[in-house]
Amino acid sequence: MSPNTSPIVDAQNDLELTERIIAPDGTRVPNPQLDRWIDDIDYVAMRELHRDMVVLRRIDSEGVALQRQGQLGLWAPCNGQEAAQIGTGRALAPNDFVFPSYRETGVMYTRGAEPGDYVRMWRGEEGAAYDPARLGIAPLQIIIGAQTLHAVGYGMGILHDGADEVAVTYFGDGATSQGDVNEAMIFASSYRAPVVFVCQNNHWAISEPVGLQSQYPLAGRAPGFGIPSLRVDGNDVLACMAAMRWALDHARSGKGPAYLEAVTYRMGPHTTADDPKRYRDDTELAVWRDRDPIARVEAHLRAVGELTDEHLESVQQTADDVARKMRAACIGMQTRPALAVFDRVYAEPHSGLERQRDEYAAYLASFEEA
Repeated sequence: MSPNTSPIVDAQNDLELTERIIAPDGTRVPNPQLDRWIDDIDYVAMRELHRDMVVLRRIDSEGVALQRQGQLGLWAPCNGQEAAQIGTGRALAPNDFVFPSYRETGVMYTRGAEPGDYVRMWRGEEGAAYDPARLGIAPLQIIIGAQTLHAVGYGMGILHDGADEVAVTYFGDGATSQGDVNEAMIFASSYRAPVVFVCQNNHWAISEPVGLQSQYPLAGRAPGFGIPSLRVDGNDVLACMAAMRWALDHARSGKGPAYLEAVTYRMGPHTTADDPKRYRDDTELAVWRDRDPIARVEAHLRAVGELTDEHLESVQQTADDVARKMRAACIGMQTRPALAVFDRVYAEPHSGLERQRDEYAAYLASFEEA
């Protein structure tokens, strides 16, 4: 699909209706529209993208394990969405600012997250999981679609400052039905704010299939707001990077917002509190397993003689090392006393807050008495 176009097709249609550069079997596909945006990506760079995706999948599996072992309260898996996150994340400039949902672990990784940053929020520890200013990422957003409004507000600030930045927001297919997302696109288009909307269409909004969100491609909605869009193969890391570079260039050059729909698939549960077997057919899962984003890059590199056993071994060692540090950071965190939640709420003592503290202390004491 070219910018500003949206052919009428069933929203459940597969990747044949998306822009791609590497096919599921690893074959390189000529794409005049996207190829020029990645003409600097050689096989060394492709191996680095492969490394990123393998490390991300290992981080994700460690997060699931930590939750199952009681170390985390929840985890939102991104297995299967590695190409969409790594490809778009690696296209960002250091001064761009990201407004994520709760599933953008890979984008966090590309922005230089430390091992503890991935788990702090899910463990319920102090802070917003990480330092937003250091990573250039706003706190993870649980309210579906709310981050799109935040991104547009930030983008309007960029306009007023005359800065060379772009606000980027990520959301899922389910969020496209939220009023916040549509309102965000109205404002972004009206004010020509430098915002890139990235919809990771992973086919399932918890237990609701994307076909119930729309009978047409989600990328087709953006032109209705005056926003050009691209629908790309979200399991093709090169296509995701190329499309993101196009979108960022569009927004950064003063042309206003751009919209990407990365068609991918959530291989695991919505969160670790979800059981996808209750609503998803195993046959569908098997089809998408054959479109695995990591296996696709490996197949391409192997076909051109650019994948060695030494590289694969090094990548796995790196992934295991990151997961080991993540686990150590998680288990080593010191949880603050429960009453510390009242500390530093106001600059000066506050009688109402003191009353709440006393009531909460009595509540906690009731468990000790019991």
